[in-house]
Amino acid sequence: MKQNRGVLTFAGIENYKRLFTDQYFFISLKNSLIYLIIQVPIMTILSILLAIILHRGITKLKSMYRTAFFVPFIVESVAYSLIFVLLFQERGVVNFLFSIFNIGPIMWLTQTWPARIVIMLIITWRWTGYNMVIILAGLQTIPEDYYEASRIDGANAFQQFFYITIPMLKPVILFSTILSTIGTLNLFTEAYLLTNGGPNNSTITLGLYIYRQAFQSLNLTYAATISVAILVIVGVLSRLQMKFGGNNK
Repeated sequence: MKQNRGVLTFAGIENYKRLFTDQYFFISLKNSLIYLIIQVPIMTILSILLAIILHRGITKLKSMYRTAFFVPFIVESVAYSLIFVLLFQERGVVNFLFSIFNIGPIMWLTQTWPARIVIMLIITWRWTGYNMVIILAGLQTIPEDYYEASRIDGANAFQQFFYITIPMLKPVILFSTILSTIGTLNLFTEAYLLTNGGPNNSTITLGLYIYRQAFQSLNLTYAATISVAILVIVGVLSRLQMKFGGNNK
């Protein structure tokens, strides 16, 4: 539907035609896919390593460490985004630390790749602990008998990791990856508060583009069309992840 001087008219597929010729939609899609391809694998690997360390490498104060890693997830997104702005601004703490080693200053929030790196850092900082807890729960369901039997057969720690831990964690890792995919494609707060999509739309995300269309341009129908496109993209990516990452039975 579209509104013209107070009269609602049926738009048909007009908004979808516009979508396929909208360069800003494809820019925001490209940026979101960059975050997805780079950040999600890094975060998943970190989550697995932290979960294994907590499960097997730490025997004392395990609950305290688990809580400490999970805390970033419950921090208000506006609060930590503003803190990261202070850390990475031109005269911020990060550039001060770099200056000790005669590096910089780096314009973290006003250059394309530095700004992307900051956004990937902040979402990794927030979501790694959350995914770690999910994977840790999966680790705790693996029977200890499997590891004892493999040790008797002469398997070392690396062989146990690749032939027992990872195969047994496949469904949990898949679930975590799908959640991360959905979250990345809907990323809004961090991109909005840190860079507002700049510089030159190099950090604009699909979520931020929907916001601009809905609440700045007041084009609600087109914003809804973009949301449908995200739904389709998430569905396709999730199906591919389930096909190639799930158990082949």
